[in-house]
Amino acid sequence: MDTGLQNRHAVVTGASGGIGLEVARIFLEEGARVTATYRTSNVMLADLQKKWQNSLTLLQVDVRQESEIEQMFLDACEHHGRVDILVANAGIANPEGKAIQKMSLAQWEDTLAVNLTGSFLCAKHFFANLERHPGESASLILIGSTAGFFGEAWYCDYSTSKAGLHGLLMSLKNEIVHVSRKGRVNLVNPGWTVTPMSEGALNDYGMVTRILQTIPMRKVASAKDIANTILYLASDRLSGHVSGQTINVAGGMEGRVLFTHDEIDPSLSRG
Repeated sequence: MDTGLQNRHAVVTGASGGIGLEVARIFLEEGARVTATYRTSNVMLADLQKKWQNSLTLLQVDVRQESEIEQMFLDACEHHGRVDILVANAGIANPEGKAIQKMSLAQWEDTLAVNLTGSFLCAKHFFANLERHPGESASLILIGSTAGFFGEAWYCDYSTSKAGLHGLLMSLKNEIVHVSRKGRVNLVNPGWTVTPMSEGALNDYGMVTRILQTIPMRKVASAKDIANTILYLASDRLSGHVSGQTINVAGGMEGRVLFTHDEIDPSLSRG
């Protein structure tokens, strides 16, 4: 299927692994030009660049720093022209949960700075790019989490940062059309997904059993499952009249227990 992404320019933040890396890969396979950002390590992206050296640009960016984001868009445009698509994927989650009464203000502020304020800053300078380089269409895809939809005990910082993206979505889908007439904004909420960030939990069979009890499909997502949804939303050809929508990619998860412990086989979780 022709997605119409040939020669379109996409910026993907947080692309050093997991969902972001798979999004960069799938966009490149569709013929897009990609600017991929990382915060600390670009080892896996460097491997990708060997194959797509003319179409892929790597930039080190801390999304908490507005000056770095502003420069990122200037550099991206210099390499590949107008940025048509932004996938605001960069995010963090603390590996160990903490009750709110034990959570430090520093942890709370850092999580929101990356996950929510970072998305705001990326969106701000994406819109500025659209204003500088007029064009009919554009697509902003915010990457949230089902934690922002259902909540997550012991991770109120993460849940809050992701829930806030819904408010950003609902405002920006009304604003983007003033800088790009057919511009669209959507939100993807991944559920449990096999990524480096979730690896610890998903290697614990007890935890996997509890997770699968809430998912009708009784499996967790692959990074490609999420990337395919993002690809759909990035394509004007496939989703040109889709804006302001939240898509949960979570195997039908409802946030409640659907199966008994005995009905779950953790060994099939990645099937």
